[in-house]
Amino acid sequence: MLTREIDQSLYESYSDDIPLILKRVYAARGVSESQLSMALPGLLKPNFDQLNIALELLEKCLIEDKHILIVGDFDADGATASAVAIKALRLMGAKHVDFLVPNRFKHGYGLSTEIVKEAKRDKEPDLIITVDNGISSNEGTELARSLNIDVIITDHHLPPNNLPNANAIINPNLRGCDFPSKNLAGVGVSFYLFSSLKTYLTKQDYFEKNNIQSPDLRVLLDLVALGTVADVVKLDQNNRILINEGIKRIRQKNCSKGILAILELTKRPIETLQASDLGFTVAPRINAAGRLSDISQGIRCLLSEDMNDARRYAQTLEEFNIKRRKEQTRMQDEALAIVESQAIDQSDFAIVLYDDSWHEGVVGIVAGKLKETYQCPSAVFAKADDVLKGSIRSIPDVHIKDLLDLVDRDNPELIEKFGGHAMAAGLTIKPDNFASFKDAFTEAITKHLKGKKPIIELLTDGQLDSSEITLKNAELLRQASPWGQGFEEPIFYGDFELVEQRIVGEKHLKCSLKLQGTNSVLEGIAFFQEKLKSKKARVAYKLNVNSSLVDKTHINFYNTHFVIKSKFVWLRLYGYHLRKSNDKI
Repeated sequence: MLTREIDQSLYESYSDDIPLILKRVYAARGVSESQLSMALPGLLKPNFDQLNIALELLEKCLIEDKHILIVGDFDADGATASAVAIKALRLMGAKHVDFLVPNRFKHGYGLSTEIVKEAKRDKEPDLIITVDNGISSNEGTELARSLNIDVIITDHHLPPNNLPNANAIINPNLRGCDFPSKNLAGVGVSFYLFSSLKTYLTKQDYFEKNNIQSPDLRVLLDLVALGTVADVVKLDQNNRILINEGIKRIRQKNCSKGILAILELTKRPIETLQASDLGFTVAPRINAAGRLSDISQGIRCLLSEDMNDARRYAQTLEEFNIKRRKEQTRMQDEALAIVESQAIDQSDFAIVLYDDSWHEGVVGIVAGKLKETYQCPSAVFAKADDVLKGSIRSIPDVHIKDLLDLVDRDNPELIEKFGGHAMAAGLTIKPDNFASFKDAFTEAITKHLKGKKPIIELLTDGQLDSSEITLKNAELLRQASPWGQGFEEPIFYGDFELVEQRIVGEKHLKCSLKLQGTNSVLEGIAFFQEKLKSKKARVAYKLNVNSSLVDKTHINFYNTHFVIKSKFVWLRLYGYHLRKSNDKI
């Protein structure tokens, strides 16, 4: 276990208006007071390469009533980015705007030649706008241009050396792009494009000339928040502003009826919605459609203007999600059994697995589970027609996109295609190359780590005194959200005595805990945990207000399993309760 180091100069620079516990948290994350503002005017200005080219082309398409087709991606980021583009264009007077999303089982990822052919046959677009994809779609872009279809690519993925021949590319990660934040999700890039278009059209007197009410694009921020949270991008100040504003609109029910319907179905209280509710409740149901079938159902849910329609779509997404969970459980159990049978030890630096019964839409989730369990980069493959499609999840010490670049360079023709980020990537290989890829991948990681497997330890914000474990501080931390990648929710730890423990629900440990040095006994539960022999536990926890309880608020403990640590048991626990009538333990 590690404790975050506090930047003392930052700590002392904060004004007296900031509570002590927040000073401590912010200083440990290197955030200045000026970076704490969540006001919408604080958003970065749209300084993208090729932006003016894209705006001029979009204006021409609107004026001439051209047919515009949005080509998205089959995940929640892609779905929200598609919905943002469609809603924005319709608000600006577009009469012919439609969407088409690649089916992962039929078309593969991005603007492929297959999806372009289908678009030409069924949609006859004059302009294709990609959202959350396209930065590597050279062949598809060339085909579209040869068919007299203009192409605007919006994406946030790391670009290859050879860029597609699109009319314009909007991507903060393009080499030479001056946009300060490189952390936008696909939906963030989409929002920036159409926000810029509104500004541009306003300057051209477009809305006045065409008798169109100038749109308030803040109505799209709920979708931006959902997609940004779902894609687990780094939460710099810009992304935190986008999420914060979107969540505020959802709490006010001034948002997509599809989001409301999913929250209603899952019985999530809207008034106290947090970013984590979007990440663990709404996003998985949107993603489930793309994993098992067609993400179009999720997009239509987000675009619904009628609440009854939205509820029907939400129910369909729920059914997909139930099927996804069942498939995920089966695959995880089988994958874990395979790994355990291989006698993993300290000399193993990567996990690479394949089974011809596994579902290609779920391999990413399983790879993530393996990475968390064994703390090493994990690749999981499934068969898709005559190739293997895989997803990789990595650890902080291994930039997986860069590593795949290296493997591809040293092993030409081993990988058919690949793409991704620092922590996640997707790739395609031939079945006959699986063993060779496994060897090359493991060797590259071992070499990168110089033969020393990194020790992954929980990073905490230290210990709290009993006087600091209060409802007031829990509320302060909730108000300081959104938390997420790069701006992690605080985790604290303390040494507790186990007063009582029992198994509930066949596999969860319910226990009474007493913070050492106090007389306060609190209730908690550790999921998927057997009884302990030890009477002492070191507990890592998150302070979090549980507004679903009428007369209680809880401290939300970090959930994992027990690990022996000297005389203590290292415990991450969930469900620690306090009464509202008493602000202290």
